[in-house]
Amino acid sequence: MNDPLKPSYRPLYQQIKEALLSRIVSGDWPPGTFIPSESALSQEYGVSVGTLRKAVDALASDHVVIRHQGKGTVVATHDSDRSLFQFFHLTRIDGTRSLPVSRVLLRERRTATADEAEVLGTKKGTAVVHIQRVRELDEMPALLEDLVVDAARFPALEKEPQTLPNTLYQLYQQRFGQSVAKAEESLFAVAACAQEQKHLGVALGSPLLEIRRIARGLQGEALEYRVSRCETQRHCYWNEL
Repeated sequence: MNDPLKPSYRPLYQQIKEALLSRIVSGDWPPGTFIPSESALSQEYGVSVGTLRKAVDALASDHVVIRHQGKGTVVATHDSDRSLFQFFHLTRIDGTRSLPVSRVLLRERRTATADEAEVLGTKKGTAVVHIQRVRELDEMPALLEDLVVDAARFPALEKEPQTLPNTLYQLYQQRFGQSVAKAEESLFAVAACAQEQKHLGVALGSPLLEIRRIARGLQGEALEYRVSRCETQRHCYWNEL
């Protein structure tokens, strides 16, 4: 009988990467845990250290693990700093970055729209948790965002915990065992409607930046669909390539 963790097809380093990833997903190596050394893992899987290192490098590139020089490789955890600098790209026009403060406007369990179900990879009629909040930078409203997650994957999120943390990805990982490894974003130019006028303090028709983000888990599954409308007079979207 073949060991499901043993490589059997595709480029060897990719097979090893998937074998290591399966152990992370299964909880063998929880977030914050140092994985065995490259030499130990190369012996376990019967491959060269170079091949093993290439597999670990690929996991590090996907933000699944983090290398610490002289200490080893640890399974990535979400904390406020990592979530801010990896996933939050709105800055002041002068380039200054600061931690957003969140104010929840709506938190409910409801049926997914057709678009939401398609993005999350669920069936029509699936229950989702919908959270709407304003995010402030320097005590000024900067974003109005709506996000949805599969209610089955995040049970009781519509009411627990009573107070939502500022960085939800840390909550997803620690409470629900769902780790966001990467996100895909699409940017659009939109005009402010009455909702943005009320919550962002902008004039009707003002130019806004809309960011549609799909946050994906360790195996590429869609965990969250988030749409943010951003004020553009004081802030801009910043990304370093």
